[in-house]
Amino acid sequence: MSLIKRINYPQLPKPGGPYVHAVRHASTLYISGLTAFATEAQGHSASHQARAILEQLTTIAASEGTNLKSLVKISVFLTDIADLAAIREVLFDYLDGALPACSLMAVSALFSPQLNVEIEAILAL
Repeated sequence: MSLIKRINYPQLPKPGGPYVHAVRHASTLYISGLTAFATEAQGHSASHQARAILEQLTTIAASEGTNLKSLVKISVFLTDIADLAAIREVLFDYLDGALPACSLMAVSALFSPQLNVEIEAILAL
């Protein structure tokens, strides 16, 4: 039996490239970078996009029988560092005191000019 399982979640927008939403290895779930692509938040503010992304993370966690308190690590990619305060506010709202380890990177662009936030995560199962 393989310890690696590649997963796409039908409730989420389909991956836009040669990858899956997540890969489970033993009791750890590695979640690909999520954006607001193909959601109603695409093209809107960074905080609106971050909420859409955290809703996707909530959906993934629930599909795996857990919640966002099981997040071990997140990596946040922002196209405009001026959005940092708004993104932090959204993260505090969703993470409800169960703060994961976090990395933040300012990037020049994401794959669509209508996107300005991407978040990848590691979830303990």
